[in-house]
Amino acid sequence: MKQVVQNYKSGELAVLDVPVPGCKPGGVLVRSVFSLISTGTELMKVSEAGMSMLGKARSRPDQVAKVMQSVATNGLPATYRKVMGKLDSYTPLGYSLCGVVEQVGAGIDDVKVGDLVACAGNEHALHAELNWVPRNLYTPVPDGLAPRHAAFGTVGSIALQGVRQGEPQLGEVALVIGLGLIGQLVVQLLAAAGVRVVGADPDPARCELAERLGAVACGDPSSAAVETAVAELTGGHGVDQVYLAAGGGSNQPVELAARLSRDRGRVVDIGKCRLDLPWNAYYEKELDVRFSRSYGPGRYDPEYELEGRDYPIGYVRWTERRNLACFLDLMARGRVDVAPLISHIADFDDAVETYQRLKDGELKAVAVLFRYPDASGEGTAQAPAVAVPAVRRDGPAPVLARPAGTPVRLAFVGAGNYATSMLLPHLEQRDGVVLSTVVTTTALSAANAQRKFGFARATTDLDAVLGDPSIDAVFVVTRHSSHADLTRKALLAGKTVFVEKPLALTEDELAGVLRAVEESGNDRLQVGFNRRFAPLLREARDRFGARTGPASLRYLVNAGRLQHGSWYLQQGTEGSRFVGEGGHFIDTASWLLDADPVSVYAVAPAGNEDLQVVLRYPDGSTATLSYVTTGASGFPKETLDLVADGKVLKLDDFVRAAVYDGRPRRWVSSRLPKARDKGQSAELAAFIKAVRTGGPMPVPLESLVATTAATLAVQACLAGGAPVTLARAR
Repeated sequence: MKQVVQNYKSGELAVLDVPVPGCKPGGVLVRSVFSLISTGTELMKVSEAGMSMLGKARSRPDQVAKVMQSVATNGLPATYRKVMGKLDSYTPLGYSLCGVVEQVGAGIDDVKVGDLVACAGNEHALHAELNWVPRNLYTPVPDGLAPRHAAFGTVGSIALQGVRQGEPQLGEVALVIGLGLIGQLVVQLLAAAGVRVVGADPDPARCELAERLGAVACGDPSSAAVETAVAELTGGHGVDQVYLAAGGGSNQPVELAARLSRDRGRVVDIGKCRLDLPWNAYYEKELDVRFSRSYGPGRYDPEYELEGRDYPIGYVRWTERRNLACFLDLMARGRVDVAPLISHIADFDDAVETYQRLKDGELKAVAVLFRYPDASGEGTAQAPAVAVPAVRRDGPAPVLARPAGTPVRLAFVGAGNYATSMLLPHLEQRDGVVLSTVVTTTALSAANAQRKFGFARATTDLDAVLGDPSIDAVFVVTRHSSHADLTRKALLAGKTVFVEKPLALTEDELAGVLRAVEESGNDRLQVGFNRRFAPLLREARDRFGARTGPASLRYLVNAGRLQHGSWYLQQGTEGSRFVGEGGHFIDTASWLLDADPVSVYAVAPAGNEDLQVVLRYPDGSTATLSYVTTGASGFPKETLDLVADGKVLKLDDFVRAAVYDGRPRRWVSSRLPKARDKGQSAELAAFIKAVRTGGPMPVPLESLVATTAATLAVQACLAGGAPVTLARAR
């Protein structure tokens, strides 16, 4: 099997072939599905390994003291050989993972082969394909919790134990200093416990993320923003608890904790930061300083961890295993959300490169996961796939040349509410456009559209439109179930096609459209994904600029409930509501991230249509789409945040946008609600230009296909309960 190791003397990182561990009594052999890189603890260890011997000594004075004691006891030569031998050995990395039980040791009766478990321990939950894990360092994963999220169990237990040490109570106010991985989890746990949280971190992206995850306010610890927020929330008394989740050599966190704590407040040290306590400040307030020891009671006790001797629950309520199970339960019930923390998912074989990118600062991340091959659950090899069909253009291409000065003649198939309210008003007065024919299934609706928008002709005969050589482009604006078939027919007839979303409701329908492209050579197709054309969003993206690292995108769609009787509810014929309109939001995310997704994971709570969708992109970027129908009607329908490279883009329902890039004055643009522009006009202008000139379509067909496949993958994921890989056909 393969395992990630490091030589502490040379700093070398490697993925080695090592023997498979035996399955000893009192534990289980676990095949890893995902393991989590601790971007704090592990990177500190990796960085230390790259230092000179003097640098190593300065960073670990505790170890230097042990060496000096050994010299006094055993002499210099023996101590030197011992130290060099230990330094010049491979040591493991990792301590938090999720995997599948492959073998059960004697005495184990709480799990069986094939069960999904979360595992802990820097000797047992390593970055390795297989690990032997003793009884008290694993716990079963609740049904419905994704393996990639369960891999956070150990780190979550560290945060949970720190919160328990602070003894928070409903209504209190807490300050979390350091908003890395542990700090972000502490924020969520405190918010779930009814505590109002203020966060402090110099990274504005981490502050913004913490506010999204439950913090009332966050800011740079050196600014006045944090002190102002604390004063407002506490009436000037100071916070009840401070959680030190920061690292580094600065004493600022300890000093800030004293300054912003109330009289007899509690200060809990979770991270590894400098602790030169300013005596007067701590004495005068009689501050209670507490330490949180890793995952909880049982840690560092060999009888508990290795021999499986549990502590009686009546005496020790929360052991490290119970903390692990508790954190998994909180995630499964939606009280803690780790999906927004995942900055990058790397294949296990790329472990060395991933560590190097993290160390060099090329990959900026809160949490990074390794994904393992050949594992059940959510592993790469076993993940179900939805095909993204290849676009082939083998047939004769349609003639695109148009006489100069002639108008673009359009036909509409369908004249329902969307066509008459969102498309035709932008086309009826446009120069160089002629509304030639409207086709509907009922004569009266065609006549109404003809009267209102000035179509030259109204009919119920689709074939007459498709066979009319004077018509340049056909708009398909019918019910969803007919989109793919009508699009296919129009392409085969040589027409340029604008089809309102969705392009297709099934993989077979999508494949049929692409067969029409291949047969005819006609790829002149646009799907009505208008949000990428919205002027406010385009300006915000330009202001945000190019990015160098992976991004985290959050998109909340407050869709609301449909009225009884809406045809959108006819899922048997028209597909699910998300399949019908979810492509809008996936396309917007992909356009902002300048890539097509490579995998999709979706979960839905029982009893409503709410969805949580996580899209993963080739560079490690992630987009989390919350599509909810149970929100308040007065809340904006669409809000979006894009975080990358120390910058944040915020969009508020196409009314306001802002870009934060670390400069004193952020860019903000606002539009009146009545001027809300979701891009239909600009989209239609781009489409008409492509028809008139014969130039490229506004969106590449490959992108339209990838978005449609990703939308269909959401339904496949919900049906199968596992992430879906988007497999590109060759």
